[in-house]
Amino acid sequence: MPEPALSRATVGRAGEHRTDEAWLSAAWLRDSTRVVLVAQDRTLVAEDGTGQAEVVLLPSSAAPDGMRYFLGSDTAGVDYFAVSVPDLESCRAPGVREAGLREIAALLTARDAGLLVHAVALDTWHRTHPFCPRCAHSTEIAFGGHMRRCLSCGTEHFPRTDPAVIMLVTDGQDRCLLARNSAWPEGRWSVLAGFVDPGESLEQAVRRELLEEVGVRTDSVEYAGSQAWPFPASLMIGFFGRATDPGITVDGEEIAQACWFSRAQLREAMAEGAVALPSGVSIARVMIEHWHGGPLPQSNSW
Repeated sequence: MPEPALSRATVGRAGEHRTDEAWLSAAWLRDSTRVVLVAQDRTLVAEDGTGQAEVVLLPSSAAPDGMRYFLGSDTAGVDYFAVSVPDLESCRAPGVREAGLREIAALLTARDAGLLVHAVALDTWHRTHPFCPRCAHSTEIAFGGHMRRCLSCGTEHFPRTDPAVIMLVTDGQDRCLLARNSAWPEGRWSVLAGFVDPGESLEQAVRRELLEEVGVRTDSVEYAGSQAWPFPASLMIGFFGRATDPGITVDGEEIAQACWFSRAQLREAMAEGAVALPSGVSIARVMIEHWHGGPLPQSNSW
């Protein structure tokens, strides 16, 4: 299966430096250091008209004040940081625009995609965890942005990641099971997905979610790949499965519709505008196109 857009990265995270404040301070002052500005899931990008985009990387001397996160170092010795800003408008230069991670990720190089996913995930967590869940006092940033420490009780808190399974299931005719969430508008379809319960294995989660949401049982569950999904803090873990019976019973609460599609039926439904699939930034799209055997039109995507 092809690598999902948000799974690409080339910059090593260099976690051994996160606890070394002297090293981090020195790295910040190096002329070669580059900084990603991030405002929740948005950053500044430059485009050259070829359909590709680049994240705007500033020298640290030009970076504004804000929470600072160490993102890692590359093989050329360049260190990368992110700085959290309330908005990007005041930082925007001519020829540069503001863009969200979902919108731009598939157009970025592996280096820029990896840096931006890392920065967005950290920034989202820091913005929503200013207080200690143990004693309710304020926390401070530490470990190069990869921890918060309580100023009262000293408890150390680390960024959370919520595991979620996402599964493409086929039947005996090699048809693909797609569904429409009750909260989605008509025509928006995707594969099934759900969060992993406490004390549950990934394979158990796949089988439970399929049974709960659409009444489908599987006799095989095979790992397909994974993708960070920092909206706000998920890790999407993909699986391929085979249904033991094509019968569908939607739960009527989370899932409004579910249907088996052959490859020809899916292409026809997309051409008619009856089905819109997730965009290329999602692992769901990668899994569907892997089953399909090639790309599907991006024009009818969400």
